[in-house]
Amino acid sequence: MMPLGWAMSCVLFGGAAQAQDTADLAQELANPLAAIVSVPFQLNYDDNLGLTGQGSRTTLNLQPIIPFALDNGANIITRTIIPYVWQKDVIPGTSQSGFGDILASAWYSRTTEDNLTWGVGPAVRIPTFSDVSGETWAAGITGIVLKQTGPWTVGALANHLWDLESNPTTPTNATFFQPFVAYSTETAWTFSLQSESTYDWNAESWSVPVNASVSKLAIINGIPVNFMGGVGYWLESPDGGPDDWRFRLQVQFVFSKG
Repeated sequence: MMPLGWAMSCVLFGGAAQAQDTADLAQELANPLAAIVSVPFQLNYDDNLGLTGQGSRTTLNLQPIIPFALDNGANIITRTIIPYVWQKDVIPGTSQSGFGDILASAWYSRTTEDNLTWGVGPAVRIPTFSDVSGETWAAGITGIVLKQTGPWTVGALANHLWDLESNPTTPTNATFFQPFVAYSTETAWTFSLQSESTYDWNAESWSVPVNASVSKLAIINGIPVNFMGGVGYWLESPDGGPDDWRFRLQVQFVFSKG
């Protein structure tokens, strides 16, 4: 029979090791180029839309992330954003819902010896032709650079999209820029601050929300699940765009490493 003291030591050290593994995974998830298969469901709420400022929009983003390891030590990281949108009174007295345009991105990614991670690749916007679609194909380039030092993750994501049609329904010439900083704790909490700024070169207008969020990684029936809640504020938006506060909830299911 195993001595009681030895058994208790095994339990304590085993629990400590699992807690450390969970904390390490929480920090890895702060890296958008982590070679981890995961499926986030992200719910966003924006208000004060439309020319009258009475509209609201709720968006549920399904964002599967699938990595592919290459023989040279690099990775291909793919992320597809599939939005479902409910909006009301953006056009006064009406409501619309449906799948919004899909954004598919892929990055060829490497990490340098000094722990700088970068990725570059194509981005394609696929129209769904629903009531909330821009009905225009667009494509461009996307890039990410970040560095993880201790509990900190600091970096930025950017893309630029152009429309691919000679007579587009929604002319597209837009730059997206997302600087971010995150701090992960030893108890698998992560505190994040980011902006999701877009500059429309055709309209010469900015959309600039700043978002703060808190997330907690938990193990449920053996599956890591990351729960996140956040709030944001629109510093600037075009005419008819959202204003004031915005809200975000996210559940991310983590399955395996690529």
